[in-house]
Amino acid sequence: MLKYLAAIAVLASPVCAEELNYSAFPGNGKFSFDIGLGVKAGPSYPGSDEMDASVWVPLRNVHFGEGDKIRRDGFSFGPDFGYVGERDSSDEDDLAGLDDIDRTIEVGGRVSFVRGPVTSYATSRVGLGGHSGVTGEIGMRYHMDINDRLSLSSGLEVDYGNAEFVDTYFGVSAEEAARSRYSEYDAGGGFSKASAKVSMRYSLSELTSVLGEFEYGRLIGDAADSPIVQDRNQPVVRIGITRNISLNF
Repeated sequence: MLKYLAAIAVLASPVCAEELNYSAFPGNGKFSFDIGLGVKAGPSYPGSDEMDASVWVPLRNVHFGEGDKIRRDGFSFGPDFGYVGERDSSDEDDLAGLDDIDRTIEVGGRVSFVRGPVTSYATSRVGLGGHSGVTGEIGMRYHMDINDRLSLSSGLEVDYGNAEFVDTYFGVSAEEAARSRYSEYDAGGGFSKASAKVSMRYSLSELTSVLGEFEYGRLIGDAADSPIVQDRNQPVVRIGITRNISLNF
């Protein structure tokens, strides 16, 4: 499955179209990114039917390059990062008997292709912490500037992961089955979630922006068939504020 995903990544290439910014002083190199703080409301763990609020640290527009702050057609490559919160079995009755999963930082890269207002993209990341598998997204997003300050975007994407990633969050080992109400379940790799997303970005100033995002996700594949999944529907709402940081070199 991952062999086919790699091929799709080259052809299709959660980045918003506005992430493909080229902002640097003419003749100088620049490393720039937007980072911020906000709140996220979503399932308390993957597959949960209970909603929970948590801190959201948005990281956007990570870019090495030169030129004016504009979107350009063509391919773009860059880093990609992810974060998955911990899963504590003592926090949920539905998790009783299952192993705890530590927080995970995910590090990897992305390839994107812009054609007018449409951005297609693929990401791939390796987990460091609670899981050590490979995961990422493949999708397409449509970007629209309402005015100089407000922009909107919408899109579709699918999440994927190798067997180690999917089994970490949706599998049930023999030991877990013996001490929980669930049967043993060995989750394989592949596509794990399909999502529709809409987002809003409002610039308060040249460097500061407010972000709002809504995601309706639905678990698919082996993830959806897991006995620990209480609800295949996985909606998420995020809102936060970001600040642009630029480093010249």
